[in-house]
Amino acid sequence: MSQWSQVQQLEIKFLEQVDQFYDDNFPMEIRHLLAQWIESQDWEAASNNEAMATILLQNLLIQVDEQLDRVSQEKNLLLIHNLKRIRKLLQGKYHGNPMHIAVIISNCLREERRILAAASMPVQGPLEKSLQNSVVSERQRNVEHKVSAIKNSAQMTDQDVKYLEDLQEEFDFRYKTIQSLEQSDKNSALIKQEMLALQAMLNTLDYKRKEVLSKIGRVIHEIDMLMSNMLTEELLDWKRRQQIACIGGPLHGGLDQLQNCFTLLAESLFQVRRQLEKLDELLTRLTYDGDPIPVQRPQLLEKVNFLLYNLFRNSFVVERQPCMPTHPQRPMVLKTLIQFTVKLRLLIKLPELNYQIRVKATIDNNRRFVLCGTHVKAMNMDESANGSLSVEFRHLQPKEMKSSAGSKGNEGPHMVTEELHSISFETQVCLYGLTINLETSSLPVVMISNVSQLPNAWASIIWYNLSTNDPQNLSFFNNPPAATLSQLLEVLSWQFSSYVGRGLNSEQLNMLAEKLMGQQVSYNDYQLSWAKFCKEHLPGKSFTFWVWLEAILDLIKKHILPLWIDGYIMGFVSKEKERILLKDKTPGTFLLRFSESNLGGITFTWVDQLENGDVTFHSVEPYNKGRLSALPFADILRDYKVIMADNVPENPLKYLYPDIPKDKAFGKHYSCQPNEVSKPSDGGGKGYVPSVFIPVSKILNDSTDPHSPSDLLPMSPSVYAVLREHLSPTVIETAVCCKLFHS
Repeated sequence: MSQWSQVQQLEIKFLEQVDQFYDDNFPMEIRHLLAQWIESQDWEAASNNEAMATILLQNLLIQVDEQLDRVSQEKNLLLIHNLKRIRKLLQGKYHGNPMHIAVIISNCLREERRILAAASMPVQGPLEKSLQNSVVSERQRNVEHKVSAIKNSAQMTDQDVKYLEDLQEEFDFRYKTIQSLEQSDKNSALIKQEMLALQAMLNTLDYKRKEVLSKIGRVIHEIDMLMSNMLTEELLDWKRRQQIACIGGPLHGGLDQLQNCFTLLAESLFQVRRQLEKLDELLTRLTYDGDPIPVQRPQLLEKVNFLLYNLFRNSFVVERQPCMPTHPQRPMVLKTLIQFTVKLRLLIKLPELNYQIRVKATIDNNRRFVLCGTHVKAMNMDESANGSLSVEFRHLQPKEMKSSAGSKGNEGPHMVTEELHSISFETQVCLYGLTINLETSSLPVVMISNVSQLPNAWASIIWYNLSTNDPQNLSFFNNPPAATLSQLLEVLSWQFSSYVGRGLNSEQLNMLAEKLMGQQVSYNDYQLSWAKFCKEHLPGKSFTFWVWLEAILDLIKKHILPLWIDGYIMGFVSKEKERILLKDKTPGTFLLRFSESNLGGITFTWVDQLENGDVTFHSVEPYNKGRLSALPFADILRDYKVIMADNVPENPLKYLYPDIPKDKAFGKHYSCQPNEVSKPSDGGGKGYVPSVFIPVSKILNDSTDPHSPSDLLPMSPSVYAVLREHLSPTVIETAVCCKLFHS
């Protein structure tokens, strides 16, 4: 089943998450129509290779053309229209930057895998539960309801101001009519009656002026209360959700809803401002003793302006945190002289501001780094699929100043990756006579000068965003706080779900907890230090816990990803637990686990039964990325052979734990079927017999000492069979020179 087919079977709450990251940058129609073709391409590799990305973009457009031909024959007018629009959009947007669409599609596929992984996990962690709190959802609904009510109140007040204006015009006309009469006419009874009517009308005007000012005051008060309480909390919650999403957590939504609220409030405040201006205009035409307008209007206008200032300042946000396109799963880690992207949005979406706001990007004020590239751009509504007022910087590069380069040699790598910086943005809004200066900053970023520093830099980003919701504590690592172990384990599971498409289950997390704490613990409220996580070596090892875990992530990503996604790699299980699981199983049952002593290594252990009925276990030396580059791991499991002393080589691996036939589990991942391997009779190029690598180990029955690891021997299966027929076991033994390693 394709990944897209699995996505379509998700529950609605997960489908809503999928919907959030498909827009005009990569329309969902294309994802749906070209699902299998899209999933068969290596978009991640293309995101770092312009030539490959160019070819993939051309092939994508060809695929769209083929779909256009198909739907044209079916005379599906709506789909024809949409595909033509999408093709034009894709070609126009990415013709000059094909790597950008490769990054977007790679990210979309990765997010799909993360959501599929999250949907398969039975239990939510404490962080995810807190983000999906029902109280928060109720507050969101209340905010939207109150904003709508405020907008209606402001519009109703508009009608009151219009009525007041009409009433005053009538009064003004009738009053001027009387004033134009001769003095003798003014003493008539009819005129005196008219004067009494005008006095009553003036009383009504006074009442209506007070009523309008009172209504305006109530609208202002409601906006003030909403901004001070619920809207501020909503914005802070969104920023916290963004922090969590940046370190692999659930996708954060809600910015469009916040934009709607901010925009409606801004429109309401500007509407109130116009009402106050209208009252000032009415005041110039008519005033009287006890007139409420000159007393109340200045105070109300001052309050409106104050609220507008605050609303605009809070509306300037970093929509997408700084990230290198080459490492989309590692945001906020920036390498010097490498481009990164960052996107900002003004949550107040007013047409008058389109292309009128220029944003300047700078780096923090310590003068150690400067930003190269285009660092001033105008916000607009054309580049975003949803028409938001935003700006995306795509060509910024951090550069270290020469004056500070000499001091860098005195700092160890851990000091570099614990130093936090901030990308700052400033602009100015000029609208309806108001001038408002706006500033915002990214979450803290870590600068690196070498890719080898990236793992420890990413550990710093994880720890910061897990431990605090303070967006600008650049001195955080002067005294980093401890983290709750249960929350840390949840975040570690996110690293696997976001980076390699499948999170960790409770058993795997328990093993990591024991690895961190050195014993079996109840980790719900246990506090873990930063040093224990990233700086102190594991007992008896030359590396830290994080370096060990990061090496496993890299191994999965580059060499065993399909097997991991299928859930066939138990991975995190101790040697002791491994034997408990296997001891009562059928001989030949095996499981796959990550090495605890070798960085980035994976091994397999199987259970066997001796002639006397005793159970024995065998583990091969861990395979690392060097050996897995020579032969896919699934093929190793298929072709693996063991030579028992004086016995015929055989594959001891029969069932994947608990009882899955090996070929059923891994068959679809074999690079070729056994019967497809070339035989000597097949010939081969220039008379040579095609060869394959076969992993072979030897078990010595008279020794319990660990031996040297097995190697991969380059020979075809058919040649190996011929050797077995013509050579004695002793000769094969000498030639193979490989022995099983007991771990």
